[in-house]
Amino acid sequence: MENQTDVLILEGLKVTPQSSIPAFILLLIIYVFIMASNLGLVVLIFSSRSLQQPMYLLFCNMSINDVFGATIIIPHVLRDLLLSNSNRYIHYISCVLQAFCVHLYGSTSHTVLMIMAFDRYMAICSPLRYAAIMTTKMVVSLSVAAWAVAFVLVAILLGLSVRLSRCRSVISNPFCDNASLFKLSCESVLINHIYGLGYTVVLLGSSICSVTLTYLKIAAVCVLSKNKALNSKALQTCASHLTVYVLLLLSAFIIVILHRFPRLSDHRKVAVIVGEVVLPALNAVIYGLQIKEIRQKISAVLCRKTARRIFR
Repeated sequence: MENQTDVLILEGLKVTPQSSIPAFILLLIIYVFIMASNLGLVVLIFSSRSLQQPMYLLFCNMSINDVFGATIIIPHVLRDLLLSNSNRYIHYISCVLQAFCVHLYGSTSHTVLMIMAFDRYMAICSPLRYAAIMTTKMVVSLSVAAWAVAFVLVAILLGLSVRLSRCRSVISNPFCDNASLFKLSCESVLINHIYGLGYTVVLLGSSICSVTLTYLKIAAVCVLSKNKALNSKALQTCASHLTVYVLLLLSAFIIVILHRFPRLSDHRKVAVIVGEVVLPALNAVIYGLQIKEIRQKISAVLCRKTARRIFR
């Protein structure tokens, strides 16, 4: 038997035996939908030349990140729904890896959305320079930067927690995250709190400021332009991005606020799961239904398949 601090116990969701099976089925259906819709969107974009544009290639970043985030969390929660509380354990190394991936997913969501906001700004505010600036090379460079920045920030965040010795073995969460890890220690975690606060301020602050300034400039261009075609295009392409961003912010703020109230730990667990499940499921739907070009491609593919079945 391993030491107590090497095998951690996950509290998980408080689900009654009667509702565990329905919850498992619902969560499994959502997970299958997330995988099918997001991977389908990526395949559709890469298989269609007309969709291989900077905006749609950046959508692929978001879809891949959603698949990554859902895969890190949902299968683990599905397993725990079928286990008793005493059997919900995870090895420390696996917990650290899961926490790293969870924070990488959340951080990349913000950095990718910041790049997508810049893309919309260039397309609407500087349309004549857009093709020259937003080349395939630039899109790849920005995508790599989005993932690399998130990777470095999260690596430092988790590195500060891993250095601590452990005196506890209970994770009061359905899955591992940084806060759960440093709470296992009886040492001073002041440095963790300072960096964690700085990490949050830098990530959310830069995200909110850049997206807000970008859309204020886009709004100013649309007001001054009086060009109905330009305004319609701006509304169409920006609505999906802004909707996804607002939902991401709301989810993040709700979780952060609930972390400050230990008595609401059960509500926080539900909010975390809902945020990690609903957002990846909604993103593909929002992009697929809101963006005209993607909607037309999906309709064309479905019509083609229907026609083949009819004429067989």
